[in-house]
Formats: sequence, C-alpha cells, structure tokens
Amino acid sequence: MNPTSARTRRRLKIAVLIRHFDPAGGGAERYAIALVQQLASRHEIHVFAQHFRSEIPGVIQHRVPQLLTRPRWLNLWWFAAWTARQTRHGFDIVHSHEAVWHGNVHTMHVRPIRATRFLCVGRFKRLLRQAEILFSPRLMYYFGVERARLRASPRRAIIAVSNALRDELETVYPHLHGKIDIIPPGVNPAIAQDDRAQTRQRYGIPPEAPLLLFIAGDYDKKGLPALMTALAKQPDAHLLVVGNENYIPAARQRAEALGITARVHFASVLTDPTPAYRAADLLVHPTLEDTFGMVVAEAMAYGLPVIVSGPHWCGIAAHLHDGDEALLLTDPRDSAEIAAAISRILSDPVLRTRLSAAGQRFATQYDWPALANRQETLYERILGTSQPEQGHEKT
Repeated sequence: MNPTSARTRRRLKIAVLIRHFDPAGGGAERYAIALVQQLASRHEIHVFAQHFRSEIPGVIQHRVPQLLTRPRWLNLWWFAAWTARQTRHGFDIVHSHEAVWHGNVHTMHVRPIRATRFLCVGRFKRLLRQAEILFSPRLMYYFGVERARLRASPRRAIIAVSNALRDELETVYPHLHGKIDIIPPGVNPAIAQDDRAQTRQRYGIPPEAPLLLFIAGDYDKKGLPALMTALAKQPDAHLLVVGNENYIPAARQRAEALGITARVHFASVLTDPTPAYRAADLLVHPTLEDTFGMVVAEAMAYGLPVIVSGPHWCGIAAHLHDGDEALLLTDPRDSAEIAAAISRILSDPVLRTRLSAAGQRFATQYDWPALANRQETLYERILGTSQPEQGHEKT
C-alpha cells in the first residue's frame, strides 16, 4: 500500500468513460464498475456511458446518446467525440476504458489492433494488410484512434491489465517502453452462503454430480467448443455455462451433436456470478485469447480448482505454476488435454485440496482496495501532487 492514506488525498473530480456500465458486459465493464465502487466514497465520480445497469451511491451518471449501433466504429467515434466535448473542462482526471483519443488515463483491456494485424505475419501478408487499411474507413479509424490514445506524455498514463499486454504494447509501440503501468483486475472477497443445492436445482443439475463451470461473453473465443468435446469423455460430469445468451442456440446444437445435451446447462448472463462459483466443483477456462482472465482469480477466491490456458493464451497464467495454483493447458484447442486435466482433478482429492488452497492464497494479491489505492497514486503522479516512483508497479 502507498503510504499516502485516503484521509490525506485530495478529493478529485473524475470522469470515467465506459460505453456499457453493466456488470454483465464483460471483464472491462466489471473492472470499471469495481474501480468506481472503490473510489466513489473519496472522490466525485462522473460516469459517461451509453447503457447503465449499475447504480452506485454518490456516482453521477451521464447517458451518452446512441444515434446508431451499426457500423460499430461510427458509434465508437460518436462516443469519443461526444465525451471529448463534455469532459473538455472541469475534471481533474478523465479515465477511459474505451478507445477514445482524449483523456489523461487510459486502461487497456484488449490487445492493440496493431498487434492483432501485424505481429507474427509474413512480409507479403503484412503488405496486403497495410494496403487494406487505405481502403477501409473502419480500419483507418481503429488504427488512428489507437495511435492517438497511446501517445506518450508526462501528464498521461497508459495502464495495462497484465504483464503480457504490457509487453505486447511495448513491442508494437516502442515509444511506450518503460512508460506503461500495470493495474490488474481485482477480486472481491468470497461471500459464504449455503445456496449450492438451490442453485443446482434452479438449472436442473444433480446435487452430487461433478460440476464444471465456464463463464465467458464469447463462447468460441473462450474455448467452449473444445470444452464440450472434452465433456463428452466425462460421462458423470455436468457443465454450467454462464454468459452471452446469443451464443446459446449454437452451443445447444453442439451439445446435441455430441450427445451431452442433458449434462450441459445454460445460465445466460448473471449480474452476480457468485452463486455459480459456490455451486461448481471446478472452473475450466480454455481461452484462446485473454489479456488477463478475471474469472480465474474470482473462481480461486471461492476455492475452486482451475484449469486454464497457458501464458501464451491467457495473461494471468504467467503468474501461475502448473500443478500448484492451477492446471495449465499447453493447447486449449486440444479437447483430449482438457479431458485429461478434468479427470486428473476429479479423481484426485489431494490435488483438488492443494489447488483450492493455493488458488485462494493467490487470489488474495488481487485485493480491490489495494489496487484502487495504486490507481489513486497514479492519478496523483500525473497531476503532479506526488513524486513519481522509481519505475512503475508490476504484478
């Protein structure tokens, strides 16, 4: 913790930019909401969003008009332009979780488009993609706003949610080397409640069946197809899928084709996923791309053993040791590897106990109050109200 206490800090007027102030929206949205909850008692917080599904006492909401939903990039441009005008004056900090060109604090939650388009591609393909940008207003906007967002300045802070994302940002934007702070998502303390049987009954899950938990907004990107194939090799296990209901019809069809329909249960989006954590026996997160993996730390806080993609695929895995805090997948696309990891946990009570205990210890380092304190220290640094630290904090 920084020695500057909350009592001695100056009260700031802070604008927070996030298009969906909705806990069901995804990792970026839950990150922004949790941070606002931590800071609201000490600062004047104004949230600028197009959709609100969360109200926090004392927080002032500003609804950004949504003139159109398609094309998406035009709505993003409108959001950026509208908030640029509204926050031009009167705020100490403008903290954006969206791709906008203004503001003095930017939290990066996803991979930069420069990396997704140009890293690890051959020269010829790179030239084709560069040419494609010239004929695509959408790509021109995305590249342009990213470049503007990531310009370096002493009065500006760029935050990455993981070491892996920091490293990738520095690779494609070398001028940012040594200038990126890391503030990962936090985890709220586990809430004890005897609702395991009730939750299972709600979704038609047998009381004693081994229950795997999968939570994601994008089922395919987070590895559900391979997990469902692995489940077909586990005749006694059930799977609870929590997330975007738009993916459910295709997932049901896949379950039917695999002959596991009766063992796959869908909870759609849960504003509060904690009952699902209490009902499950382990979390399986075979993600194909995650800059951090907030759901992993949350599951660990509830004592769930975790199976998660390795560091190449998931940011949080860089801080985990295979067989200690979690089981790491070398290839999350390999359903046989996922099935073997599931069998290993379900058949070994000693391993389950070890993973549970180590995971809970690991999750304690992602304490939201401590992370919010680091965020406040960063605000003070760019405002010149505290001396810059020697280097930036790392996780």
